Amino acid sequence: MRIHELKERLRKAGAGPSHEQRILRLWSHALPRNSGRRLPASFFPAPLMEALPAIEAELAGLARVVAAHPGADGSERLLVALADGQTVESVLLPRDGLCVSSQVGCAVGCQFCMTGRDGLLRQVGSAEIIAQVALARMRRPVRKVVFMGMGEPAHNMDNVLEAIELLGTVGNVGHKNLVFSTVGDPRVFERLAGERVRPALALSLHTTKAGLRRKLLPRAPNMTPEELVAAGERYARATGYPIQYQWTLLEGVNDGQDEIDGIVRLLTGKWGVLNMIPFNAVDGVDFNRPSWERCKQIARTLHERGILTKLRQSAGQDIDGGCGQLRARAAEVAEVAVPIRRIEELRVS
Repeated sequence: MRIHELKERLRKAGAGPSHEQRILRLWSHALPRNSGRRLPASFFPAPLMEALPAIEAELAGLARVVAAHPGADGSERLLVALADGQTVESVLLPRDGLCVSSQVGCAVGCQFCMTGRDGLLRQVGSAEIIAQVALARMRRPVRKVVFMGMGEPAHNMDNVLEAIELLGTVGNVGHKNLVFSTVGDPRVFERLAGERVRPALALSLHTTKAGLRRKLLPRAPNMTPEELVAAGERYARATGYPIQYQWTLLEGVNDGQDEIDGIVRLLTGKWGVLNMIPFNAVDGVDFNRPSWERCKQIARTLHERGILTKLRQSAGQDIDGGCGQLRARAAEVAEVAVPIRRIEELRVS
């Protein structure tokens, strides 16, 4: 389901603009129908009241939490099942943040990420994105939503922007607290700048070397690091939000002095912050995380050379909860469970 389809159903059931806004607000905040000062029976027209139970049941069925994995850092990784049985991951972050998924799988194929191993399975609808937010708000407050979970938001642009529009209005999330993360696509910079709700932008940089970036992000649009930073700078100046440049630290790959010099060359004077995240170990992926001391040394050196750098831990590292890992483990369990069930069925018969 997409949000515009939901709005059409509400209008056909007799909803006016104020009724529609109230229903969308209650849904996105995970609040019951009788929340607020005006009771539904006196506020909603009778045909809408008659249609609401079925609509609410469908919204409730869009997504459900099938597993929750709390981390020592205050994060909580959620494995979320969609109505068709596909699963995605959401992450409740410290300080009222939430990371949501925009696709089941991913087509970019980043070499250090598990999500893209099976390619793109399907898009996540805009209503399914909001359903992830509603599920999270049942557990704790959410005041920031980042599109950094499974998938490349630029490859599901219409659904993502429809969800951002709702979150930035009735969803009551500040526009600068809506973060669109992308590997880089010229359409992103053109489209987002013209939206009513313009989110902050996070750009996956990971290296200052064009050749290495093509290897690490094999199916990302062919933008050089220089082109990516230039496009990001234009967006930052247009919106008033600094760009968040993302850098996954890979030992012996992008943690050397040459990359530090390249970062200084690229980002000096730019309106942005560099988020450095040590690699979250993934089974079967031949990368390693630099030592924490090395990570701190890199961040300290960049600070001293004038680059605003934040060294972050990927949420859920203590539970092996990197993006795609919960879903992959659940799939492995399912593959084992099916033959076991079949054996039991044979025994019974």
